[in-house]
Amino acid sequence: MSSAPSPLELLAPAGSLPAFESAVKHGADAIYIGAPALNARALARHFSLAEIAAMIDYGHGAGVKVYLAMNSLMREDEIPAVIRQLSILEQLGPDALIIQDIGLFYLIRRFFPGLPVHASTLMTVHNSLGVRQCADMGFKRVVLAREMTLDEIRKANAVSPVELEVFVQGALCYSYSGLCLFSSYLGGKSGLRGRCVQPCRRRYTWAGKGKGLRSGYFFSMHDLAALSLLPDIARAGVVSVKIEGRMRSANYVGSVVKAYRLAIDAGKDLDKVLPEAESLLAAAMGRQTTTAYFTSDQPKDAFSPGQSGNIGIFLGKIKNCRQQQAGLVLRNAVARGDRLRIHHEKSGDRKSFSLQQISVNDRMVSTASAGDEVTLTIASSAMRVGDSLYKVDIGAAGSKRSQINAKGFNRLVDGLDADHYWEKVLARFQPRMAGVKTKNRRRGALKTVKTGPGPSFWLKTDNLRLLTQPLPLKPERYLVVLDHDTFRQYSRMNRKLHKLQSFIIWCLPPIIFEKDIAFYQQAIGRLQKDGFRSWQLGHLSQLHLFPSFTSVGRGSKKKHEKGSRGKGLRIGLDYTINVLNSAALTQFSAVGLEHVQLSIENDQDNIQAMTKARSGCRVGMTVYGRPPLFTARPAPEYFRFGQQCISPKDEKFELVRAQGLSLILADQPFSLLPYLQDPALATLDFMVVDLSNMRLDRKKLNLIFGQIQSPAKGRGRKLSRFNYAGNLL
Repeated sequence: MSSAPSPLELLAPAGSLPAFESAVKHGADAIYIGAPALNARALARHFSLAEIAAMIDYGHGAGVKVYLAMNSLMREDEIPAVIRQLSILEQLGPDALIIQDIGLFYLIRRFFPGLPVHASTLMTVHNSLGVRQCADMGFKRVVLAREMTLDEIRKANAVSPVELEVFVQGALCYSYSGLCLFSSYLGGKSGLRGRCVQPCRRRYTWAGKGKGLRSGYFFSMHDLAALSLLPDIARAGVVSVKIEGRMRSANYVGSVVKAYRLAIDAGKDLDKVLPEAESLLAAAMGRQTTTAYFTSDQPKDAFSPGQSGNIGIFLGKIKNCRQQQAGLVLRNAVARGDRLRIHHEKSGDRKSFSLQQISVNDRMVSTASAGDEVTLTIASSAMRVGDSLYKVDIGAAGSKRSQINAKGFNRLVDGLDADHYWEKVLARFQPRMAGVKTKNRRRGALKTVKTGPGPSFWLKTDNLRLLTQPLPLKPERYLVVLDHDTFRQYSRMNRKLHKLQSFIIWCLPPIIFEKDIAFYQQAIGRLQKDGFRSWQLGHLSQLHLFPSFTSVGRGSKKKHEKGSRGKGLRIGLDYTINVLNSAALTQFSAVGLEHVQLSIENDQDNIQAMTKARSGCRVGMTVYGRPPLFTARPAPEYFRFGQQCISPKDEKFELVRAQGLSLILADQPFSLLPYLQDPALATLDFMVVDLSNMRLDRKKLNLIFGQIQSPAKGRGRKLSRFNYAGNLL
């Protein structure tokens, strides 16, 4: 809680044994690696438990800490495998697990308390409330959202009894981590489960007329590089600086770690070593760089929309191709074994591979120079004439074999006792798992079997006037977004709303900037004084806005006594908490939360498994709406708010600015209304029809309400079903 500088821990990534060894060699204080399941780089190769044991042994022998990233969301059918893995990991003794899933948090604190936990950046801790909440829950460290300024970090540190960690180098996401639904919406590959298809790196075109840039890579951000700000970061109270790049090579990891080690060790003499350190970073082949949000909440150097935003060195455009061979004139040098990436200009898709062979004038060579006309043999047939080719790493395929002997730890891992933990822990969950389906469903295959009365109907809005209009169907609850605009509306309309007081649930947004905390404290105080008792949180940290309510604790078994919720408060959670499993529901029920909305990314198999397993709080789900696919802080000058932007695949989206945030919304709402009698949805306690972010006339309202009353009426409309009809990956 002191503002005095402290020695910074240098935290490096490793996605391979050679990269791990390189990080140790070049001076990392700690290294983070992906656990075999639930790590948010699911597209990378998984480490075996023997490899993890070997790296922990090797790292600890060199005085280096080893953290395991289990920072992906956990589906219901993954609980048994995760329990078995936790039982082994606890015995291997990593220095901490980095997690985002509250269900995983529950399992660890309840059954594996010997495992320290760090709050992942995917938990979207973006203000001092979030840091305090994580401390209450028992997290040892918090990885702050990348969007925080140095001033905001200082204010968070002033109230923080836990360690703070920030990213200082590597790729930046346009959306807040933990709030990006774009990849999942486009095809079920959830960024929150480590399978992001990177829609922010694609080219988009404005649909309407206007001055300035018509098309470009609007949301593709430069790489973060905060080397020169290390003293300021330390003075802000940060204890650990983190390098992004678990999918990068040993060469990249070694160069970047060496640069930051040089800078940290220089201390007050940073200026003397800065040129050398920056040259090491330049050799690592990233994108253009920015200090991002550290110095400004609207960084002007973070975007170059006219450029693709691809990482690496541009090699040229493919002139001809067949099978696994691409012909082009090189713009820069290349060597056999280099790691390359192909960028499909029309679709925006990208694929990476290693360069196998180089041919110049029908002669095989090991290297080629700029200006050479070459034929490159690559391990991919996914290329087209006109696609761009980038070199993203030097000689990654030919990296030196690691000296870490993982095979020597196979017998150790095999001999660890998992059965005792398995029987003790899984006994609590096994009855719930009996009905879980694990096989993939063919996308689009839906059943509409009537199972009796369905869930109750809740209506969400960001316009209080809707509450005073006659509606064809009365909702059980009104969910009202609380922000500056609706609070001003309330001040004018409070008498008209008095009779609806017991039906209104005020909803807090997932992002509350540090400067806005005072407003929400005052608004909540006024509304409570006026008699409102029901609330829905967009982020767990907002429990700290209700001091009289029992906060989420450390997994205590103690049951809550009647009235312990504090002055009759009824508090629930929005879908932005990202709940995909019954372990999370168990945690929330144990602390007295009244209702929980399941993740909007859910598919029907997972919904049915969760609702079969749950107990305690009421469970619901948004079944209609325009949820933000990106929730972001920047608003570059070339943005055209209120206009559509179109993807390379002719998908249409709308860009809006609201309450200091830039939101990307699908052009049309998604709808599960035709499937309200489906067995999965019928097991919910309530369904939410979200009309916020919409401009609706009476005709459109009647159409929506007509589908609620008669679901079959909506089956002819071609609206997105998000992941419900498919399989959330």
